[in-house]
Amino acid sequence: MAKINDRKIVIINQASNYLTIGFANAFFKKFEDVTLITGSIRVQGEALNPGINVHPIHRWVERPAHKKLVSYLRALWRFAWLIRTKYRYHEVFFVSVPPMGYLLNLILPNRFSMVIWDVYPDTFKITGMKESHPLYRVWSRLNRRSFKKAFRLFTIGDKMAELLGQYVDRDSILIQPIWSIFQENTRVSKSKNPFVKEHGLEGKFVVQYSGNIGLTHRVEYLVQLAEKMKDHSHILFQIIGRGPRKSVLEKLVREKELPNCQFLPFQSEVIFPYSLSASDLGVVILDETISKGSVPSKSYNLMSFGIPSLYIADTDSELSIYAKKFGHAACFKEKDLGQAEAFILELSQNRKLWEQHSKNAEIASSHFRRKNADKFVALYISHESYPSTFPGN
Repeated sequence: MAKINDRKIVIINQASNYLTIGFANAFFKKFEDVTLITGSIRVQGEALNPGINVHPIHRWVERPAHKKLVSYLRALWRFAWLIRTKYRYHEVFFVSVPPMGYLLNLILPNRFSMVIWDVYPDTFKITGMKESHPLYRVWSRLNRRSFKKAFRLFTIGDKMAELLGQYVDRDSILIQPIWSIFQENTRVSKSKNPFVKEHGLEGKFVVQYSGNIGLTHRVEYLVQLAEKMKDHSHILFQIIGRGPRKSVLEKLVREKELPNCQFLPFQSEVIFPYSLSASDLGVVILDETISKGSVPSKSYNLMSFGIPSLYIADTDSELSIYAKKFGHAACFKEKDLGQAEAFILELSQNRKLWEQHSKNAEIASSHFRRKNADKFVALYISHESYPSTFPGN
């Protein structure tokens, strides 16, 4: 496939995962020169093309919070320095971390684009931050300037585009879904799954939450559901992950003496497909204050394995749209846990209903395949007249 002559792009993401790798590989099909500036590369299936240049910086620090902030600030300074010097003639494509990284386009002359799947400062509302807060107001103003200046502004769904519309003309936002780690349904049957045997899941209908258990993750809803359904011995609520609130939830489960609630640590890359395969119903939880501006990647992984989902999120969210559009899931607001309980019970007792949801999930996953990375690049270069020079040359 012919590449575009004399076109260089640098992709920046302090913590690169399968999505960043997909973007980089897709751009490398079209551009002569592709560089990834990153602190770490987590390979999950697709490997980074060896022809792509990798410029390493320091790794992202997840916690504690003050070290995380310092990590972000160091990355911003390093990104700015490298783009201003070594990569001053490159276009720039910002992916994810640090979350304020795209604001560098306000001080850098390069052609700058970004893909937004967590909308800041709106995400801060989950901490109780008001729109009147100085940080919120300043970041909002910077968003308006930054997004207006962007060459390409991508987001992954209609609701997020609607949210970004408060900062920039809606017509300038390009919507393109992302994709799952898994490109086909390789779910391991329970009878052959070592994870099922190791953790005594035989004969259980497993309702699984797998992910972070932080201050902003309302995993306690799963504990509440476990308490409501403790008399249904065939249903097991499984919580896999880590975070500052995990010990609090474990204590709560002990105090309530809930035998139907199981906690496990994060699973390795090797075990993850087996742990995911063990679930009969995957749980995705988004705080209602931010559910319009986020779609956890676990949503797509569950679809790929044909696993029905329970979404606890606002009805005005991307997840709610998915549930209605594809029929693979049900979405309930936080105040409607009673309806979520009925949904779980019905799905656990009606095999035909479960199989229909499972089939719908696999059909839905066809919209979230790796080919979407190539679609991002196609949108990036479509209908443009690329000049021989642009600001920065």
